[in-house]
Amino acid sequence: MAMTDPISDMLTRIRNAGMAKHLKLEMPSSKVKIAVASVLKEQGYIKNYKFINEGVQGVLRIYLKFDNENVHVIHEIKRESTPGRRLYVGNGDIPKVKNGLGCAIVSTSRGVLSDVAAREAQIGGELICTVW
Repeated sequence: MAMTDPISDMLTRIRNAGMAKHLKLEMPSSKVKIAVASVLKEQGYIKNYKFINEGVQGVLRIYLKFDNENVHVIHEIKRESTPGRRLYVGNGDIPKVKNGLGCAIVSTSRGVLSDVAAREAQIGGELICTVW
């Protein structure tokens, strides 16, 4: 059976691996998943990510980040826009997650950006997910 929402699957894998205290996780790769992982690394929510050119589409390996007490850095990661209900936001409507403590990831015409970068560039787009 075909997967209907690969981004949601990616976020669920990150959430589950964090709760299980895994240091890394692997998933089938895509350009959007790599872009989301890039934003998560840039914002400090994951240690690193790596694309492995293996098989038909390749594998995306994500290295998770934990604090000194071995608690996962990502407290909540939530899918906002779904295949059945796309959620588009304008420049002024990009939400502030936890009053600026979290991050929203937006797919724009200039690529996948964090909420701060999208506000700086003054562009909106599809609200992919929120991370805190």
